[in-house]
Amino acid sequence: MSLAGRGVVVTRPLALAEQFADLLKRHGARAIVFPAIEIRPLPAPAAFARAAAFDIIVFVSPSAVRVALPALAPLPRNVSAAAIGTGTRRELERAGVAPVIAPAGGADSEALLREMQDVRGKRVLIVRGEGGRALLGEMLTARGARVEYAECYRRARPQLDPTPLLNAWRGGEVHALTVSSAEALDNFIAMTGPQLAAALPLFVPHERVAAHARSRGLRDLLVAGPGDDEMIERLVAYFDERD
Repeated sequence: MSLAGRGVVVTRPLALAEQFADLLKRHGARAIVFPAIEIRPLPAPAAFARAAAFDIIVFVSPSAVRVALPALAPLPRNVSAAAIGTGTRRELERAGVAPVIAPAGGADSEALLREMQDVRGKRVLIVRGEGGRALLGEMLTARGARVEYAECYRRARPQLDPTPLLNAWRGGEVHALTVSSAEALDNFIAMTGPQLAAALPLFVPHERVAAHARSRGLRDLLVAGPGDDEMIERLVAYFDERD
């Protein structure tokens, strides 16, 4: 119960926040769910109707799985599923999709690319949100794959009243901030103002988000790793050192 009494802000999309919030509670923390990203589904891309024509379908996030899989299920037997990180792999497995190509460590395009070396001649569908990173598709194309994109959701900034969160912080009830992406951090700052993020230790899943946070002037940064368990371990270690 090393997080007993600690208030930890969870900024994931609402549909994805519950599992991590429950994990925080099991470690004694008070999970403060304040979504900084809203997932808005788009009409099913035309490529979904041709799913059986692909060799590999890559899901770039848990949200991509949640939005796309109902339109794709059951996944054609000849198609392999790939996930950009642990959270996305677990989302696929919970939906009954296995095995899943996924990196052992890391949760970004670079990590998945290390697992997808031999793709020459393969047809690859990348399922993502609107305006995702180009690196994965570009590198797979350079390795000889034929790549298509299926953009099935849009990320938006939620319309939330930050007053309860700010009041809790001023009352000494908020002790840490967890953020999964650069966009979520930007939204959080826009929604709450610059002071809160600057005042809290910020826990992020990988260095790319940390680098963005530094560019926003934040300094108390901790890179935990891509998985929920790693995030919990880093939170526990941080507060254990201060007890």
